[in-house]
Amino acid sequence: MDSQIGTIDRMPDQPRLVVAAAIVDDLDAPTQLLAARRSAPKSLAGLWEFAGGKIEDGERDVDALHRELAEELGIEVTIGRPIPGPTGADWPILHGHAMRIWFAAIDQGTPEPLADHDALRWLPLTDPYDVAWLEPDLPIVTAVRQHTARGPVR
Repeated sequence: MDSQIGTIDRMPDQPRLVVAAAIVDDLDAPTQLLAARRSAPKSLAGLWEFAGGKIEDGERDVDALHRELAEELGIEVTIGRPIPGPTGADWPILHGHAMRIWFAAIDQGTPEPLADHDALRWLPLTDPYDVAWLEPDLPIVTAVRQHTARGPVR
């Protein structure tokens, strides 16, 4: 994980990097995944995603993840393993953005849809497709399912 933690200074022509968490009920024996339903923008409202958001210039990726989860869900988490994208790096998502995502488990707080979301739902990892995921998140959901089927994601 350390190889992917760093301060982000984005070049103007690079895709904007966002961070997110695949929040599971337990990093050692995960059985459920938390999904968040978008409330905005209008084009994405009603679709489900992993909680997270944009990294500010000069901000460390994991610091951004902690900040975003506190702002969006009111929680503090323990960050587990990263979930590598199809090329071993970040995941391509909407509007030319790239997403860096880690497994995480809640340490403090009860998740609530505080910003950018209007609902949260725990999904069984045996079938996490019971919501309308954002299309770019679907391959990540599949990767989450595969990783958790192998055991701990700490």
